[in-house]
Amino acid sequence: MSAVVFSTWQDEFIDNRGKSSEEWSSSAFKLPEDYTADRSSKAFIGWDGVAIFQEDVDAVRLATEYAAQYQVYSEACGRCAPGRWGGRILFDLLDKIARGDGSHEDIEHLTEVSETMMVTSKCEIGRTVPKPILDLMKHYKEQFDKCIDNQEQSKHYDQDINYIAKVTAPCTDMCPAHVDIPAYIEGVRDMVFTESLGATRQTMPLAHTCGRVCPHPCEDACRRTNLDEPISIMELKRLGADYETDHGLDWQHPYEPKPLKNDGKKVAIIGAGPAGLTTAYYLALEGIKVDIFEELPVLGGEVAVGVPEYRMPIDKYNKDIELVTSMEAVTVYANHRVDDKRLEEIDAEYDATMLAFGTRLSKKVRAKNEKSDMDGYWGAIDMLDKVNLWTKYGIGSSASDDLKDKTVVCVGGGFTSMDVVRCSIREGAKKVIMIYRRDEKTIIRNTTYEEYHEAVEEGVEFIFHSAVEEIFDENNQITKLLINKFELVPDPDGGRAQLVKIDDGDFEIDCDFLIPAVSQAADLQLIPEKWDLKLTSWNTILTNGKDYMTSRDGLFASGDCEYGPMTIVNAVGQAKRASSVITRYIYDGKVSLTDDEIMEDHLNKLKVYDKKEKVTGWMPGLPRVVSEKLETDERKYNNREVNLGFTGEEAISEAERCMRCYYISMAVV
Repeated sequence: MSAVVFSTWQDEFIDNRGKSSEEWSSSAFKLPEDYTADRSSKAFIGWDGVAIFQEDVDAVRLATEYAAQYQVYSEACGRCAPGRWGGRILFDLLDKIARGDGSHEDIEHLTEVSETMMVTSKCEIGRTVPKPILDLMKHYKEQFDKCIDNQEQSKHYDQDINYIAKVTAPCTDMCPAHVDIPAYIEGVRDMVFTESLGATRQTMPLAHTCGRVCPHPCEDACRRTNLDEPISIMELKRLGADYETDHGLDWQHPYEPKPLKNDGKKVAIIGAGPAGLTTAYYLALEGIKVDIFEELPVLGGEVAVGVPEYRMPIDKYNKDIELVTSMEAVTVYANHRVDDKRLEEIDAEYDATMLAFGTRLSKKVRAKNEKSDMDGYWGAIDMLDKVNLWTKYGIGSSASDDLKDKTVVCVGGGFTSMDVVRCSIREGAKKVIMIYRRDEKTIIRNTTYEEYHEAVEEGVEFIFHSAVEEIFDENNQITKLLINKFELVPDPDGGRAQLVKIDDGDFEIDCDFLIPAVSQAADLQLIPEKWDLKLTSWNTILTNGKDYMTSRDGLFASGDCEYGPMTIVNAVGQAKRASSVITRYIYDGKVSLTDDEIMEDHLNKLKVYDKKEKVTGWMPGLPRVVSEKLETDERKYNNREVNLGFTGEEAISEAERCMRCYYISMAVV
């Protein structure tokens, strides 16, 4: 609930002007009345209306500044006449009124242009910008009239007030890395793949990777869903990266990397997975010296040794890694285990340290007679290490020596468990079963629709609403499992349905290998005990989730060790933000966020995507393009990439479905 003087946000009309505080109505939305902990907002204006938090707000200048931001955008875009010329007219007329040179005819012209833009603009930003401007002209008419009738400037026209604008989109807002999705889709549509990749790498360096194995939460916020089907956002992302690789181009950085600074400043990164690589990349772009310390003999973290080749071809991932390691400012030390003593040395030597190590300890399934030294008991991380180190790097030996013609049971319900069962099929197991406490709908939400259905096609058997109660062995060799069966019982009070054990539902499964993949934990032994570093209740490293500084000054954390097992795009998003904070911290010793980052957090709370919105004005019935996949018999016993991606024609067709749903918001501070 927000306290507002006036609001039209999402058609919620509140007008508390002239009322006593006891009579005030509150907004139902989480409007940014406090910009930061020590700075309040005077007003907030955006695609869905306007909210005024202080009585003394210059509504005329607010409308003018908002129009000015749109004019900058519309002149850069220029894809439709209503948007391009409308942006210029809105600003010119509003500024004319604000400086005391306007007329009532200008108000009429503004109204006419605004209404035309809302109907005829080709993209959402042109349709929505006029809405709050019309609201201000209507409900703060007296301020506009005063400027016109007295031919005087608006009351704050020359005052030094911060108007902080942010351009976003529902998909961009939902993306943990805040990738400019409409921009990279536009690059594909125009067949300028270098521009597409440049847009991606503004906030996401691992374009090959997240174009293949991202769970694409952005697609859940695609406004096209409200019309027919979401855009295939993830698959369009890989096109720019593949184009760069296939054509042997120079690296397409979002901007020219700055020369390595010779100021003695340097940052240490513990772990060369997605979080560590991302941190290194954006620090190196700024010319800051970075040293990465990696325990494994290969770079890439769990994506390299955990994500199978058929999902993420290592030659493609290595290109993402090379993008980072080829930069002048980056030095990598592989086979370098950091323990508590080494971390103390690093902490003393470097200006800041980023902890970006993963969660590589498999948790138990908590069954009777569960012993990690049993023959046939194989932690998911260790199993995937063996599979991928052999298939990708030729290190070790083949897992098929262990799994061929065996019965494999995996307990889990996320990406790791899905990788386990699909790899087991490829390693020659005769029967592969996944035990999961929840249902099919939940496992799809935890992973993706494609992952689940491809596993089913390959022969994985899923047993839902089930759990392992006891493990049986002979001479310490697993032989079978006792499985409990549950049913989902609705809560009569309307709460969350509960899993209740079925009394006579137990059954047994013959089993050669039990692979727990219920979750993973971080190995925190490398953190010196005397630091007394604050941890979460989940035994991960505590930060405030905004700047990623830990309880120790100069020590940052991002990725799995900060939050627990997370997706690649989440790790990238955290690390990108942390790298920005570190860039400022090592020079002024202070932890701070940029206005752009502060606005990101506000918009995330406000919710940019409205799943109840009725989308009109677009031609429905344009089906989502589905890329070609290897047939089941072609892929099931090898590690060829399953998803072959779009052809050029398919990519353009899918990119043309994008409605370019940019929005502008602005806070007044």
